[in-house]
Amino acid sequence: MTIRVVVADDQLLVRTGLTMILNAQPGIEVVGEATDGHEAVAVARELRPDVCLFDIRMPGIDGVEATRQLAGPGVENPLAIVVITTFDLDEYVHGALKAGARGFLLKDAGPELLVQAIHAAANGDALISPGITRRLLTTLAGPERAAPPTQPIEPLTEREEEVLLTVARGRTNAEIADELHITLSTVKTHVGALMNKLGARNRVEVAMWAYETGRVKG
Repeated sequence: MTIRVVVADDQLLVRTGLTMILNAQPGIEVVGEATDGHEAVAVARELRPDVCLFDIRMPGIDGVEATRQLAGPGVENPLAIVVITTFDLDEYVHGALKAGARGFLLKDAGPELLVQAIHAAANGDALISPGITRRLLTTLAGPERAAPPTQPIEPLTEREEEVLLTVARGRTNAEIADELHITLSTVKTHVGALMNKLGARNRVEVAMWAYETGRVKG
């Protein structure tokens, strides 16, 4: 199946470059483009792509707000969104992930990581640029947190704890299977159980919970 993507960036050269990279990949097709946040939301709602690739700083509404409108709490049938930016700033990443993004990439991450992020988001995984995952999510465990982390409805099993740590480090299902020497279907079962027990909407929220509870140290 072809992964249908909508690309939104207010810079023509960047938007064109991202589109060319993705269209050159087998199994990926850019089906729509947008030049600002309002247009990004409208195009995404009309086309219902498999993945949206949004710049974080756009005219009108930014990528965080566009993400919130398409994938935030209370949104029925949320879309998979990957946020991409040149700015490695904590508030941007934190805001995007809280808004429901399934991935966060820096524009200098390179084509390979970009394609991996698109595939991960389409498969329900999450990919965040190496180097910012730990630093970013660790801030959630700081004194600025308004409330203690939620507790699971049932205690996590030993294997679920192991899978939790790999998810928090940004591993995909295939990487987790290799690392823990278990099957891909078993990984999916454990990740699903984690989301159910933690009341998480996606893998990013599972990762956030791991940092909030101090299971992963910065």
